[in-house]
Amino acid sequence: MKEGFRQSMAWLHTWSGLVVGWILFAVFVTGTLSYFRPEISQWMRPELRDVKADANAAEHAIATLQERAPSSPRWFISLPEAREPVVRVTYRDPNGGEGRRGFKSVLLDPATGKEVTARETRGGDFFYRFHFELSMKPLWGRWIVGFCAMFMFVAIISGVITHKKIFKDFFTFRPKKGQRSWLDAHNAVGVLALPYHVMITYTGLVTLMFMYMPWGVQANYGDNREAFFDEALGVPAEVKPANQPGTLTNIKPLIEQAREHWDGANVAFITVNNPSDANSRIMIRRDNEHRLSTSNQSAEFAGTTGELLSLAGEPPPASQTRAVMFGLHMATFSSITLRWLFALSGLGGILMVASGLVLWSVKRAPERVKLGYTPFGHRLVEVLNIGVISGLPIAIAAFFYANRLLPVELAGRADWEVRTFFAAWLLSFVIPLIRPARADWTTQFVAGAALFAALPALNAATTQTHLGVTLAHGNWVYAGFDLTMLGIAALLALTAWYASRTPTSRKPAKRQAVEVSGLPAEAERA
Repeated sequence: MKEGFRQSMAWLHTWSGLVVGWILFAVFVTGTLSYFRPEISQWMRPELRDVKADANAAEHAIATLQERAPSSPRWFISLPEAREPVVRVTYRDPNGGEGRRGFKSVLLDPATGKEVTARETRGGDFFYRFHFELSMKPLWGRWIVGFCAMFMFVAIISGVITHKKIFKDFFTFRPKKGQRSWLDAHNAVGVLALPYHVMITYTGLVTLMFMYMPWGVQANYGDNREAFFDEALGVPAEVKPANQPGTLTNIKPLIEQAREHWDGANVAFITVNNPSDANSRIMIRRDNEHRLSTSNQSAEFAGTTGELLSLAGEPPPASQTRAVMFGLHMATFSSITLRWLFALSGLGGILMVASGLVLWSVKRAPERVKLGYTPFGHRLVEVLNIGVISGLPIAIAAFFYANRLLPVELAGRADWEVRTFFAAWLLSFVIPLIRPARADWTTQFVAGAALFAALPALNAATTQTHLGVTLAHGNWVYAGFDLTMLGIAALLALTAWYASRTPTSRKPAKRQAVEVSGLPAEAERA
């Protein structure tokens, strides 16, 4: 090894971060938004503003399913909670039906069991699934994100090794020093939430561990994966129907019996297998709210008699460890205050990745000065930086705009929202190809700030869930969303101001070469 160990780690840190940095930025942004997945979904369905939870929601939901899908082999019932007051029922159509893999999902009013009329939208689920599937086929998307997460883990470890005075550097910031300033900023946001960055990257890999490392399961269970999930995760094997008619018992006593075993904990989810068959089964799962572990504590009952067949308690230590890792990553246990702390740590991750990508261009500014032109690779990184870092906020804003502006009755409305998101993002990559880099940074951050700032006004013009109403009634889901949009607008406006501090017109050739990255000319002195 010609170079020292730390120099080798610096090389590894630079390239492991750059190669996957743009995907990691998108994953961090959408993952941070996913902490507020139910709240985003509520805002994107303003018709559900007055829906309230009800103690008899499960009974109403089963009555509705018996009427709408009596021959379905399986029902899934997600009961209302504080963050999502509606009942979501999903059932499989034996004839195929609409939706993904023949499933149909419907939102019900907890108080009546009737289907609620709300605009079609992916809501916060779009950001949640994007952050680990990239809107690709699940297998491909999850493998790509997992590959990038592994690189992220390498970049974090090598970054700590590279900066031997990293904690001292955390308290050091030297403004207007070009490359040094960007490195100081990168160090500061990296160290500020370093435990979070390590935790979120590692636990993200653990959530899909059975896909990335299936060999242990295959070696011990072969092709019988159902036996593994039954033993390790408390997921019982599917029971075959008796092919004889049967009538479901009343669900309420079963819920009360399950809650007694869980010391009064709430029920979150109900699965009914073979609901019209004599061999039906009812699986009731505990709510994991305020629990760090997401272990599947459940109770299984005979559907026709209500007999308790099995009760899954805390899983074995290995499974419990995985459940805790999963809970840490999802943060479903957290209060609103802790959830915002997670989100702020996620923002630190966003800034860490973004500053690292920009730093790569800043460090190579002197090289461009010597050459007198911008190499293709440098220009490619600049365009990708601009399109991803300043373009993704524009795409997110466009997604929200589409939710309010597309006709409510439009067929495939949710898909058109997603298409709007990607169309706006694609445009953010096209513009940097025909304009100076600095102008693009400023223009796109200004555009993003303007879009987010105007979103509450658009909401007020198109719905009755605007700040004038929601603040007065203390509806903090809708009011909090609008206020957060204004906060994001202010952050983007501040970034646009920084990007535009140095004018670009009539500069000496050398100065223009330094600023081709769209960054302050102090990089010339780095």
